[in-house]
Amino acid sequence: MGVKLSELVPRKQIEFSDLTNKTIAVDASNMIYQFLSSIRQQDGTPLSNSKGHVTSHLVGIFSRLSNLISKNIKLAIVFDGKPPALKFKEKERREQRKKLAEEKLKKAKEKEDIEAMQRYSKQTVRFTKEMAEEAKELIKAMGLPVIQSPSEADAQAAFMCEQKDVWATASSDFDSLVFGSPRMITNLTLSQKRRLPSGATVSTKPDLIILKDVLENLNLKQDQLIALAILVGTDYNPGGIKGIGPKTALKLVKEYNNYDELFKKVKADFNWKKIYAIYKSMPIMKNYQLKWSEVNSEKVKKILVDKYDFSEERVTKTLKSINKENLSKWF
Repeated sequence: MGVKLSELVPRKQIEFSDLTNKTIAVDASNMIYQFLSSIRQQDGTPLSNSKGHVTSHLVGIFSRLSNLISKNIKLAIVFDGKPPALKFKEKERREQRKKLAEEKLKKAKEKEDIEAMQRYSKQTVRFTKEMAEEAKELIKAMGLPVIQSPSEADAQAAFMCEQKDVWATASSDFDSLVFGSPRMITNLTLSQKRRLPSGATVSTKPDLIILKDVLENLNLKQDQLIALAILVGTDYNPGGIKGIGPKTALKLVKEYNNYDELFKKVKADFNWKKIYAIYKSMPIMKNYQLKWSEVNSEKVKKILVDKYDFSEERVTKTLKSINKENLSKWF
């Protein structure tokens, strides 16, 4: 879900060329959920190989990351570890929604309602541990570093950005800002062409968000941004305070210096201090290593062609688009 701050956050649209030779830490689960949701067949079912094994995530990883590498954008992929205990409530809520969507999908299939099948199928997306391991294997074969966070990937990526080991974090959620990432980029791993309802296509470009500019624009300190996020809702208190949106939350955090008084005033039915502590002291790995290597073409083909029935011709063509670039300066 992530923190919903979109309407408050100033951003600047940039070109992919602005990211040349920049190092970006990508939130793996956020990216892969996008692939699992969007890369599907016409009836909404995910792509799969001859054995029925889902391959949508692998298609997305290989095509989108290859495209970014060919643009000389230096990627590091960060995976989630064990979530905070407070997140289990949100995970249970998501699972209930998926089960409800599965029931609706079953009825849509019985009626052969393609439109409904597409809609409900996307709502049943699950990113499994097996998929995560498959993703890591492919990403490593592509020469990119994989960072395993002890807990939340966006917190790990934010720390890496604070340490100046990466230039920015990449995600569609704003949590990395709340965790203190100096820069974040949205729309990085999305398809660079988006189809409008009219059938026309438009280019999708990245947005750059700078934390310093956000805080100055909103006239907030980082701790106030955390309190604002808690008011509107996070993965640790889904829904936040009923009736309080981003603009009202912004007004409240400026009005109240004492957060005990603030959350008492809004009649919070959760322990705000526990959520605040998560953002202030999320476990992160400090001794991570960022090492890039040449693309292991044989390993990539073994994974995609031999194991998952990808077209050898298309895989070879994509690999050439990566290898034709001079990436030796990365390692």
